[in-house]
Amino acid sequence: MVININPPTMMHYKMRVQPLANAIVTFVLAQSTEVLGRPGVLDQITMLEQSNSTLLQYPTQFTQNIVPKQIHSHNDYWRDVPLLTALSFGVASVEADVWFIDNTLFVGHELAALTPDRTFESLYIQPLLAILARQNPVNAFTANQTSLNGVFDASGGTSLQLLIDMKTDGNSTLAPVVQALEPLRQLKYLTTFINDTLTLSAITAVGTGNTPLDGIKALSPRDVFFDAPLTELNDPITTYNVTLSPLASTDYEPAIGWHGIGNISEAQLGNLTTFINDAHSRGIKARFWDTPGWPIQARHAVWEQLLNAGADWLNADDLEAASQF
Repeated sequence: MVININPPTMMHYKMRVQPLANAIVTFVLAQSTEVLGRPGVLDQITMLEQSNSTLLQYPTQFTQNIVPKQIHSHNDYWRDVPLLTALSFGVASVEADVWFIDNTLFVGHELAALTPDRTFESLYIQPLLAILARQNPVNAFTANQTSLNGVFDASGGTSLQLLIDMKTDGNSTLAPVVQALEPLRQLKYLTTFINDTLTLSAITAVGTGNTPLDGIKALSPRDVFFDAPLTELNDPITTYNVTLSPLASTDYEPAIGWHGIGNISEAQLGNLTTFINDAHSRGIKARFWDTPGWPIQARHAVWEQLLNAGADWLNADDLEAASQF
């Protein structure tokens, strides 16, 4: 008997080989899935971030992981983005120069720098209201919360100092400044002194420049304070304390005079220590403005000396450098 064995056709080949190929692919994919099913921690982080997972979102994370620092943003409106650049570096004090012109508070260093769009309202009041609304969500979790959060997620109790440098006549500028702060006041976001009690809140507003001392004294309740003269706190007429002046400042050059090169003299160090200790004895924080900015080595030497002596604020234009100091 002859048995004819026909050569395999392509159909036969596919029928026999395809299942094997499928099995191999299935095996490889299974192995890959097994590996991918156990990603490392960085892989897991990437996966969650790319998925926009709600596990990574919470209401107050606008300033997430930013640690507040005792840095003052001198002429803050010079920053790339006023207020926000400072907050991004953890700066806890910002300064706005205001000019009251045509019933509007404009912000800028000089008249030539003013524009219709750059106002106290647009650069500071409205952004602060938006930030604080995020930091103080109203929901079932906060229904019984009695305290307010400040701008810093990592330190909700830290008050942002808002230094308002009045460039126009103080007596005519103070009332518009007080009025401009009304939206913050209505939401109890302003540090306030009333009935012999000082209540710290999210924003501490301090007037400087042409701010009238008598006008600040007359405020009741008082939620705009006075930047006291650091070298003249023993004024026999005015009793400077934290309820009137949580801050005292002075020009560094005439007060101290050390340029950060060579050693500071005993007399200069004595003056520095005296001014700071006098402020602290009254519950007032000390700030020196117009400190040397260059050479960098000199700037850092002055910064170090100020911090070692107990100065409360580093007055800075280079916020990134100050935040890394």
